Amino acid sequence: MSKDRIAVFPSRMALTTMKIRLKGAQKGHSLLKKKADALTLKFRQILGKIIENKTLMGEAMKLASLSLAEAKFAMGDISHNVLQNVTKAQTKVRSKKENVAGVNLPVFEHYTDGADTYELTGLSRGGQQIDRLKKNYAKAIELLVELASLQTSFITLDEVIKITNRRVNAIEHVIIPRIENTISYITTELDEREREEFYRLKKIQEKKKKIKAKEELRRKQRQAQGDYGDSRNLIADDVDEDLLFDS
Repeated sequence: MSKDRIAVFPSRMALTTMKIRLKGAQKGHSLLKKKADALTLKFRQILGKIIENKTLMGEAMKLASLSLAEAKFAMGDISHNVLQNVTKAQTKVRSKKENVAGVNLPVFEHYTDGADTYELTGLSRGGQQIDRLKKNYAKAIELLVELASLQTSFITLDEVIKITNRRVNAIEHVIIPRIENTISYITTELDEREREEFYRLKKIQEKKKKIKAKEELRRKQRQAQGDYGDSRNLIADDVDEDLLFDS
């Protein structure tokens, strides 16, 4: 058993305090373990969504690039027209927080603000390709925002899980064994004191028995002398009889 323990004076109060601390450490370990399990479950779910989202992202970007090529083939270079018509961003991102086992995870959401400023682009020719281009890139942006949210939550959870696991391991392998060693030390010391006290009381009782036996022997000797007239010499007696407290 490890000798690592807390430096305390072995007493009943210290034993009670250590038992309370041990109970609190065990309760904290249980709660942190549940938190770590919940975070790990969420971490694995996010990891699965990231893998799925990246697969969809590859397909969406491929379709968006193909739509752009089709629009350029049908209408030529439309980048100048788009830049002139756009005055503010139509697709925006807002963030909120999701609480998972006491950990706030950032969640990003995309939303559309305002009307389509280039909805009339392509009326002359290539309107179908422009519409497909907008839809494909909107889908790609949606997946990008979701992927960014998942990646941010993934990194945040990874750090929190590492910290939580370190705390769980510290409580399980350092704090609880140290408190248990301290309790064992205090219990051993108290038992040793009780044995010493028992031995001391036993010796005292034996001493008292010897003294009582001697007094009984002297009393009998005095009674025997009393049978012959009780002519006792008070000066010659070794021990004077206690006249006030006669045993």
